[in-house]
Amino acid sequence: MTELVIGQEVPDFTLPASNGEEVTLGSYRGRKVVLYFYPKDMTPSCTQEACSFRDSHHILEEKGVALLGVSPDPVKSHGKFADKYELPFLLLSDVEHKVSELYGVWQLKKMYGREYEGIVRSTFLIDEDGKLLQEWRKVKVAGHTEDILSAL
Repeated sequence: MTELVIGQEVPDFTLPASNGEEVTLGSYRGRKVVLYFYPKDMTPSCTQEACSFRDSHHILEEKGVALLGVSPDPVKSHGKFADKYELPFLLLSDVEHKVSELYGVWQLKKMYGREYEGIVRSTFLIDEDGKLLQEWRKVKVAGHTEDILSAL
């Protein structure tokens, strides 16, 4: 697992986004970024998390904070997910899970006695210079958005 350290620069990357464009994390220099990793579009917990971010998006915007979601789903799935739930932020497609591995969120998981690799729900708060301010790993959806807003 990759170890990110508070105060150090986070890995830069470029991924395809739900709007059909390529997004590079480094292009957000000059503003804070909430980068959240989630397992799968349209699943109950991921939908709850995305809708919570949607409902608080105006607060992030007022604070000048960019919000980006990342999962291994393809761009087409992200587009449907964003449209269905009127998500006002970009969802990035990490199909080959290279960025998820860079951030240490692609891990062995267990469910119903079955082992598989996937994203462990995690969020990173990145400062204007691309340095890690705070991280939340193994996120529980309830109250998570409020935790991020408090950190800001």
